[in-house]
Amino acid sequence: MAKESILVVDDEREILELVKYNLAKEGYSVVCVETGEDALNAARLKLPDLVLLDLMLPGVDGLEVCRKLKADPKTQEIPVVMLTAKGGEADIVAGLELGADDYVTKPFGLRELMSRIKALLRRAYGDLADAGGGRLLRHGDLLIDLERRRVQRGDRRIALTATEFEILRHLASKPGRVYSRRELLELIRDYEALDQDEKTINVHISHLREKLEDDPSSPRFVLTVRGAGYAFAER
Repeated sequence: MAKESILVVDDEREILELVKYNLAKEGYSVVCVETGEDALNAARLKLPDLVLLDLMLPGVDGLEVCRKLKADPKTQEIPVVMLTAKGGEADIVAGLELGADDYVTKPFGLRELMSRIKALLRRAYGDLADAGGGRLLRHGDLLIDLERRRVQRGDRRIALTATEFEILRHLASKPGRVYSRRELLELIRDYEALDQDEKTINVHISHLREKLEDDPSSPRFVLTVRGAGYAFAER
């Protein structure tokens, strides 16, 4: 049974109690807080394995909490799932740009929420299948360590979110193979991808390029195949 710790941040008591009950039933250790300030304090006091973060919070809102978590070397690698109002596309994009890994819109189904949490925890901490015949993928000065889930260029360590790493792993394991946005979503999630989710892949790809490439506008590694999707450059 799962033993990962999850920090749940929401100012609605009913949602906190509902989510806490269902997460605890799955075997997770759960900490609940109602404000952004308490979320930051709790995350720094005892690092959770995942943060479930409502964006609409009093005082320090969820976007600011996400920004501060991702700016702090101590907490920047903690996976974040955002809870956002239905139709809040601008907030979704803003959260992804700040480093959040995934999102669930309110009102949400518990089955979907649990599926997204499990999928994100697995890709952040779970065992990796042997990709490309080895545990290290090397492309020029780019090194991808599958076992330790680390990426570096030369001597520079590159911090990726769990979702960014998983997308990179799939692309880099099969250089030249073109993946559509839908395929990438289905590879990193446990449930059928929704059409309206496909645009979030663009945000993650943009982040990967900003972190990996010397010039994101002229990428060497993660390439766009017009009308088809994305591919990793062949050696």
